[in-house]
Amino acid sequence: MVDYHAANQSYQYGPSSGSNGAGGGGSMGDYMAQEDDWDRDLLLDPAWEKQQRKTFTAWCNSHLRKAGTQIENIDEDFRDGLKLMLLLEVISGERLPKPERGKMRVHKINNVNKALDFIASKGVKLVSIGAEEIVDGNAKMTLGMIWTIILRFAIQDISVEETSAKEGLLLWCQRKTAPYKNVNVQNFHISWKDGLAFNALIHRHRPELIEYDKLRKDDPVTNLNNAFEVAEKYLDIPKMLDAEDIVGTLRPDEKAIMTYVSCFYHAFSGAQKAETAANRICKVLAVNQENEHLMEDYERLASDLLEWIRRTIPWLEDRVPQKTIQEMQQKLEDFRDYRRVHKPPKVQEKCQLEINFNTLQTKLRLSNRPAFMPSEGKMVSDINNGWQHLEQAEKGYEEWLLNEIRRLERLDHLAEKFRQKASIHEAWTDGKEAMLKHRDYETATLSDIKALIRKHEAFESDLAAHQDRVEQIAAIAQELNELDYYDSHNVNTRCQKICDQWDALGSLTHSRREALEKTEKQLETIDQLHLEYAKRAAPFNNWMESAMEDLQDMFIVHTIEEIEGLISAHDQFKSTLPDADREREAILAIHKEAQRIAESNHIKLSGSNPYTTVTPQIINSKWEKVQQLVPKRDHALLEEQSKQQSNEHLRRQFASQANIVGPWIQTKMEEIGRISIEMNGTLEDQLSHLKQYERSIVDYKPNLDLLEQQHQLIQEALIFDNKHTNYTMEHIRVGWEQLLTTIARTINEVENQILTRDAKGISQEQMQEFRASFNHFDKDHGGALGPEEFKACLISLGYDVENDRQGDAEFNRIMSVVDPNHSGLVTFQAFIDFMSRETTDTDTADQVIASFKVLAGDKVSQTPSRQAPRGWVGQRTCRGRVGGDPDSHPAAPQNFITAEELRRELPPDQAEYCIARMAPYQGPDAVPGALDYKSFSTALYGESDL
Repeated sequence: MVDYHAANQSYQYGPSSGSNGAGGGGSMGDYMAQEDDWDRDLLLDPAWEKQQRKTFTAWCNSHLRKAGTQIENIDEDFRDGLKLMLLLEVISGERLPKPERGKMRVHKINNVNKALDFIASKGVKLVSIGAEEIVDGNAKMTLGMIWTIILRFAIQDISVEETSAKEGLLLWCQRKTAPYKNVNVQNFHISWKDGLAFNALIHRHRPELIEYDKLRKDDPVTNLNNAFEVAEKYLDIPKMLDAEDIVGTLRPDEKAIMTYVSCFYHAFSGAQKAETAANRICKVLAVNQENEHLMEDYERLASDLLEWIRRTIPWLEDRVPQKTIQEMQQKLEDFRDYRRVHKPPKVQEKCQLEINFNTLQTKLRLSNRPAFMPSEGKMVSDINNGWQHLEQAEKGYEEWLLNEIRRLERLDHLAEKFRQKASIHEAWTDGKEAMLKHRDYETATLSDIKALIRKHEAFESDLAAHQDRVEQIAAIAQELNELDYYDSHNVNTRCQKICDQWDALGSLTHSRREALEKTEKQLETIDQLHLEYAKRAAPFNNWMESAMEDLQDMFIVHTIEEIEGLISAHDQFKSTLPDADREREAILAIHKEAQRIAESNHIKLSGSNPYTTVTPQIINSKWEKVQQLVPKRDHALLEEQSKQQSNEHLRRQFASQANIVGPWIQTKMEEIGRISIEMNGTLEDQLSHLKQYERSIVDYKPNLDLLEQQHQLIQEALIFDNKHTNYTMEHIRVGWEQLLTTIARTINEVENQILTRDAKGISQEQMQEFRASFNHFDKDHGGALGPEEFKACLISLGYDVENDRQGDAEFNRIMSVVDPNHSGLVTFQAFIDFMSRETTDTDTADQVIASFKVLAGDKVSQTPSRQAPRGWVGQRTCRGRVGGDPDSHPAAPQNFITAEELRRELPPDQAEYCIARMAPYQGPDAVPGALDYKSFSTALYGESDL
């Protein structure tokens, strides 16, 4: 028999070569080698053997009781190998070869060898531990074998931050006990003597079980017993150590402490996994909740903007004209108020809506979520179409308002002209019918008859002279009808009355002439002088009436040239006044001569010229009226000339400002285009530069406000054209809105690039490399690459997409990712999305499903199978819980979780979020309240992710 003490002086019991378990920091052989220094010194310490015997026995029984059995004496109860094989089956979950039931030594040795062979099959190399020593009851070798099993199945898989098993368990203890006063875990012996470390581990995970603040460092026995009793009663960890043994020894046995502490690690590791899984799910749900909030905001903003467009377009398409210029000007003022006050905020809302939409899509791509599809009719394109319709209606409405005001202005001018000419004509015709109906010729002398004939001839001449005025009146009335004058009825009534009266005068004139001609033969005496006077006075009188009418005629002009033409015509008229004055004096001389002859021949005149009603007093009165009207006409023309000069100043003032603002906007648009394809500094530098650039653009807004004020003055002055500039206010407004939208979109693109970079962990150097590669092949600086340019870019980055069958297939796959709509162009955003997916990783649906599985406690369904191995009694457990058929195949997972489990593991709002969205689980093994977390996880990422 090999001497256990002698064996341990040259080597430690346990594996001497590395194993396949998680640990990463070194093999168990390395760990055992590290213990040689102190282990040799205290190898014969009986306190250590006592502690190991108690601890290892309790540890074995904590597993054997699952099979309904236990051991009393660790070096006696494993001698036949049956309970040793049963222990290995319980802790490994695997079947060992069928044990031999004989009582002979050879049967026992064979059973122990089967157990040792199984240990060796797990990558553990046993040194100097043979079946004969175990069968013979060698306590040292038996303890060494059990320690090897503990290391392999309870400690080896413990690893924290890629440390070795021992170091990983120690690091776990240090982290869990770090917040507690008087606890400083540096090893697995004296750091645990005062019992505070055990209590701290329990309180950290189950604070309701320990009143840590009441523990005293100077009472280690009470502390240790408290921890051991609570662990056994509430955590199902058997009491493996005695408080007195630990306190009474210089340094407790490290193997015993490690074995006991490993039980705490395994007891709490499930909660730790659940906590990790819950954190992952919370993160995923938080992203989804934020995205849903952004989707709801987009839907609400889109609905509000579309509703405003829907309400506004009918108002802009209302073309019902008003009757007066004042009412139409009020409509124009309302339209200006809409352009100044109501529309600009909506322009900002539209721009912000597009930015929010792009940001949301970027976030969805970064979190592997399906792209957001707005409700029907609320796409960005739908809003753009509605906005385009709005601007078309807006442009048409403004043109209609100005044309309508121009039409009403002309109508008022024509109506006033009609009333003026009608009043003059009606004043002339007043009494004419009575005169023509007078039968004075029946009692007149011959000379009187001749006078009446001459008078009638003069009247006919006068009547013919008024024919043009009547035709003008009728023409004006016709034009008012054609222009839909609101008071056309009264105009037509008055015009018809004038025409009817004119026809009656014509008929009466013809009848009177016939009567006068009938008696003309009987009348021979005619006063030739009076007749001459009448013939010259009538045309002169008509000329003066026409002159007065022209001098009082209303005029409307729109340019300097037009008013200067009127002034020139007026000057020409004034140049004829001397000749007219001489004609007046000649006519008056005829009248004076007739009076002189009558007086010299003692002829008694009736006091009036029988051939005309135009007396010298009338001629002088009208001539004086003409003389008065000439300076008034001069004043009116000069006033209009001043007005047109003012209008010309407004035109030049607007043109001067517009010719500066228009090119400035165009220049800024071109500069933004250059900035968007350049790569200077970090993305944050670019973003800062763009925002400074945006502030400089916003600071330019007062120049547009000044232009709007000048434009309003032009409209109020009813100026409809401007030859000094090609820029209209509408062009400037559209250009400004496009400039603001373009800079906002460019800023948003850089923000999305930052979002992509940070979410994907892309370095600044990578981002600059992506931008440099993209810009190099973007020859036309259009912001997008064609297929051949993109292929060349990929080749430059090391992708094998050369022109062969395999390369073409790979290139087509990449194109389907970066250009899913087959537009033939690859944008920079699509390019960096692709490159980030190639270089980084994100949460996936599989990870979320795995997290939910942890929270659900790895539920399994059991299907009866084969008989339990010999030597087994009672039931096996799943994850340490009593239940489950021991004669079963490996459990089949179930994809459901209960609402109670969600509320226990997740924060309240996210738990309710999941419960509200998870469908009921429909599997044949469903329980009441079961929820399908697999379908829910798939929906978060879209079917394509799985």
